[in-house]
Amino acid sequence: MTTTLKISNLNKHFSSNKHVLRGVDLEVRSGEMVALIGASGSGKSTLLRHIAGLVAADTQTESLIEVGGRCVQQNGQIAKDIRSIRSKIGFVFQQFNLVDRLSVQTNVLVGLLHAIPLWRGLMHYFHPSEKNQALESLKRVGIHECHAQRASTLSGGQQQRAAIARTLVQGANLILADEPIASLDPESSRNVIEILRNINKEDGCTILVSLHQVEFAKRYFNRIIGLQEGQIVFDGAPSELTVELLKKLYGSQANELFEPEQLSTPSSSTNPSLSPSFNFHIA
Repeated sequence: MTTTLKISNLNKHFSSNKHVLRGVDLEVRSGEMVALIGASGSGKSTLLRHIAGLVAADTQTESLIEVGGRCVQQNGQIAKDIRSIRSKIGFVFQQFNLVDRLSVQTNVLVGLLHAIPLWRGLMHYFHPSEKNQALESLKRVGIHECHAQRASTLSGGQQQRAAIARTLVQGANLILADEPIASLDPESSRNVIEILRNINKEDGCTILVSLHQVEFAKRYFNRIIGLQEGQIVFDGAPSELTVELLKKLYGSQANELFEPEQLSTPSSSTNPSLSPSFNFHIA
């Protein structure tokens, strides 16, 4: 199995001299669906933004990020051809990142801007085949009937589905999702995670999702990575995520908000239905 993502010795300081990422080494194989968990401020969002080439690492240390065998950044220098590399990296933001005044279909077609002439993008001129591609993507996420509506009329869950449809049109091989369900209700949250899981299974797309909801990570992902103060302190299967490890990741919050039985792995991996306590959320 090939490697989609490779990170070596990634370090990041912010201007406040806070060390946000500390020597991160990580490999994600093609077709994996990985959950990234950790307390607020542990570096999850910063890590995802480095992978997408939106933020440059420290220049004082030797580091490397590769996606699909191509260099995103090295030693704190983002690759000159980053726009070409990003064309295969889909990014799903917590706040959806849609243009409210545009139709849902046009928002999804934004995923094609890297592949069409600039003038067509500026004029919102898309071929019928491209519009059909957007409609098919909206069908896959279950909101085809909303294609002509303004994005501002959609619910939060629907907007997040539109954002995912945009990555499908984009043809992304790697989808990064930064807390995509943090602002959604439990039902919408489950729908969004199930859509990502279906894309992973049906398309073989590699997916890396940051989550606060540990129960979702345990039920829907085969691999979980835990960050604490910018360092990877856990990388393994959901069955290995114990009370002690959660204490390490979240401190006293783990004891206060989790009952021990909630930490056990579901008895059947083929039935992802969630228990009444599934909406556990560490703020």
